Amino acid sequence: MKVIVFDIGGTLMEYKNMPLSWLDFYKDGFRYVRSELSLNITENDIDKSFDVLKSYNPRINPREIDVTPEVIFSEATVHWQGKFELSDVINKFYESMKLTAYIYPETLDFLDKLKAEGYKIAALTDVAIGMPDELHKSYFPELLPYFDMYVSSISCGYRKPNPKGLSDIAENFGVASSEMIMIGDEEKDIKTAKRFGCKAVLIDRRDRNVDFGQDYTVTDLNGLWEFCCEQC
Repeated sequence: MKVIVFDIGGTLMEYKNMPLSWLDFYKDGFRYVRSELSLNITENDIDKSFDVLKSYNPRINPREIDVTPEVIFSEATVHWQGKFELSDVINKFYESMKLTAYIYPETLDFLDKLKAEGYKIAALTDVAIGMPDELHKSYFPELLPYFDMYVSSISCGYRKPNPKGLSDIAENFGVASSEMIMIGDEEKDIKTAKRFGCKAVLIDRRDRNVDFGQDYTVTDLNGLWEFCCEQC
């Protein structure tokens, strides 16, 4: 095994105080934009903007092709009156969420261990709808130096379980699918690995005891070491 691919959210870190659904953020996010940018938009305008973002939410309307933040927020604000910069709207919208990353306690030590053993480390992550990739990465700067390759749904154009991201990673490192492991916390991570033909590991931090067809299950990253060694 040569390349270890990690999902990020729920696998290497999580956002503190996240609600079960991002939908809970949307309307207050637009209200914050209205206040911060002094825009003359009504609650009806906000309802329409909410409906646009909701329509792009992949948990409600599953899709594999990703859409850029510019396209999504252009559609969400097309009915707004007055002048504004789309980039300001996007930045203020996500600023309102006050997202703070919590890196799991064993994450950095485990990544150090993989590096010392000569593994290539890649990230394959789905970005929250409408969030710019650079903003997404800004929440976990501690992790970025560990990645020999970072692939997101924005950069490759597809969301999991589409295997395009894994294909790009394999091509970059010149390895076969059999030389890769994908680690993630959701069913879509396991499906992505299986569709691509690489080993799939489920990290089940909440002990859900679920079977998505994974090859191996761990409750934290330290439990992954034995499996990696067995695959060498």
